Amino acid sequence: MEVVSTILYFLITIVILVFVHEFGHFAAAKLCKMKVDKFYLFFDFFNLRIFKFTKGDTEYGLGVFPLGGYVKVAGMIDESMDKDFVNQAPQPWEFRSKPVWQRMFVITAGVIMNTLLAFFIFYTINLSEGKQKMETRMVGYVSPGSIAMKHGILPGTEIEAINGLPVQYWDDVRGNLFIESMGEDITLDVAMGPVKQKIFIPKSEMVDLNERTFGIFPTQMEPMIQQVAETGPAKDAGLQKGDIITEANGNPVLHSQQFVDIIRSNAGKDIAVTWNRNGSIMNGNIKPAADSTVGIGIGKYTGVVKNIDYNVISAIPQGFNDLWHYGVVLFVKSMWKIIKGDIAFSKAVGGPVKIAQYAGQSAEGGFLSFLGFMAMLSITLAIINILPFPALDGGHFMFLLYEGIFRKPVSHKVQIVVQNVGFIVLMAFMAFVVYNDIINI
Repeated sequence: MEVVSTILYFLITIVILVFVHEFGHFAAAKLCKMKVDKFYLFFDFFNLRIFKFTKGDTEYGLGVFPLGGYVKVAGMIDESMDKDFVNQAPQPWEFRSKPVWQRMFVITAGVIMNTLLAFFIFYTINLSEGKQKMETRMVGYVSPGSIAMKHGILPGTEIEAINGLPVQYWDDVRGNLFIESMGEDITLDVAMGPVKQKIFIPKSEMVDLNERTFGIFPTQMEPMIQQVAETGPAKDAGLQKGDIITEANGNPVLHSQQFVDIIRSNAGKDIAVTWNRNGSIMNGNIKPAADSTVGIGIGKYTGVVKNIDYNVISAIPQGFNDLWHYGVVLFVKSMWKIIKGDIAFSKAVGGPVKIAQYAGQSAEGGFLSFLGFMAMLSITLAIINILPFPALDGGHFMFLLYEGIFRKPVSHKVQIVVQNVGFIVLMAFMAFVVYNDIINI
């Protein structure tokens, strides 16, 4: 069931992002009175498609390869094999007959649409729920065998700064640790009671840095069940939303992550669990599946939360801020750290499999969490597409920029060779990414 839902959320994500991107090209071409020969979601390599139909001058279809999509504009040299028009006189409805600025508009319209989609999602999230910041910087639980435990971080430790960046909320801990400092050595300024000290952790120890492997979690995380899957060990045991786990295998459970760790370390084994349901103490056995899951979402922060609300006006600049920080800044930082070798390329790059996993995980956090993931993916797609690489929108744009500056187009022969070579390289890269996804499952 989990695999089915993961695939479903992946398809929803890809269909929306690809449709928005390609619709941008399609709508811009129509506005500029260009003829659009094809509009496809997913690729139809070797003419393999799920369906197609023709309306007006355009063939619409759904290919079988969920790696993207494309819009074929008449008279445009792209990665398709249709080059018959090159030796014919330009027609007024063709891409090549239009002014450079119109062609630039059509080429960049997909990127513009993905950027607008990301902004609209960030705007909607801020307007709907604002931002909630956990007003604590105290560690409440440290996972056994984690990086944090190895370096002496204990429950009750206060995180004051990470690599010189001050910490006020637990959100700062997560952001500074897992985003701002990724791929770097980490120096923590901490307070253990009255004793202040610095803890240095080399980047060589943090190859797969995430909350689980680092192993620190905030204080006051009550082990309350937030959701129960329709099927699974938790459902079979009778657990319900709102139940509070109090014991597991005879040991008191004081933190939500403590119960998660118990589940992960007991795959395929029965766990005796005690829980509190509205004052009534209940017992049962849970046997985690082979993937160390029982089908629950657990954890409720009971400390002070700072709520920041936005109205229809104030949500606009915050939407742009999120777009810039979570999209452009994060992408550029990640790319620079990959180039420097701070982050392993194979670990940083993800394809369909990894997107599917993240889509499913984000959906578990609720609808807005899923939308947030889609927004970040949308702006990432926009940035990648505008890179000046052949076969990408940015590659086409560079040809047009050359034409605009020097008042003459790049020769058809050069464009055809460059675009086809670029497309082959991109397909080879996609094959590598898919392979990389599979071996890292």
